[in-house]
Amino acid sequence: MSEPTQSLPVVERGQGELDQFGQSGSAATYKALPTLEGEHGTGRFWSSRRIPAALVAIVLLGGSGILLYDIAAVRAGHSAMHWRRALARELADRPLDNVWVLVGAGVAVLLGLWLIVLAVTPGLRAVLPMRRTHADVRAGLHRDAAAMVLRDRAMEVAGVQSVRVRMKRSKAEVRAVSHFRQLDDVRADLDAVIGETAKGLGLTATPGLSVHVARPGKKG
Repeated sequence: MSEPTQSLPVVERGQGELDQFGQSGSAATYKALPTLEGEHGTGRFWSSRRIPAALVAIVLLGGSGILLYDIAAVRAGHSAMHWRRALARELADRPLDNVWVLVGAGVAVLLGLWLIVLAVTPGLRAVLPMRRTHADVRAGLHRDAAAMVLRDRAMEVAGVQSVRVRMKRSKAEVRAVSHFRQLDDVRADLDAVIGETAKGLGLTATPGLSVHVARPGKKG
């Protein structure tokens, strides 16, 4: 059975054409491999956000405990705590356009917006969702691990001296230094090798590819 036809990289510059810095670059996008039947991809993993949740719980628990203790003390015939009397007096005397009232309101609004953003966004940007080949299994790949795999494969290309890979959500940026061979030849080999490696990562959305190859900088 013949292999399915796959889209070829789209080259930014013509063959043999370098920029003013002696670099060769290309960019490509690849179609994702099929997942389970009826599966439209796996969304990002949701973060449990334990630290923000713990901080909010501690603040609410502490504030509620102190307030309930003060109310119980007043019911038992004791005077209210000084901070509650001072707070009630300040709220009664200060106008709404007072600077400190506006500052306090602004801080409360910012904290509320922060909590809302945490509640409605998934988080875990560093984990890339992988294709689901089994209905009961859901996996993810850390960006650093994906970048390491691409870097290791890029170092196997002849003429490559060093490689830096930056993995984003939908794109892999590869910057290589070549000490011999034509830059366009090295870049073409990197396109092929890293492109196939990116497909083999098993991500829900196969990342696009941006490859730049340059000569080593002059010493001294």
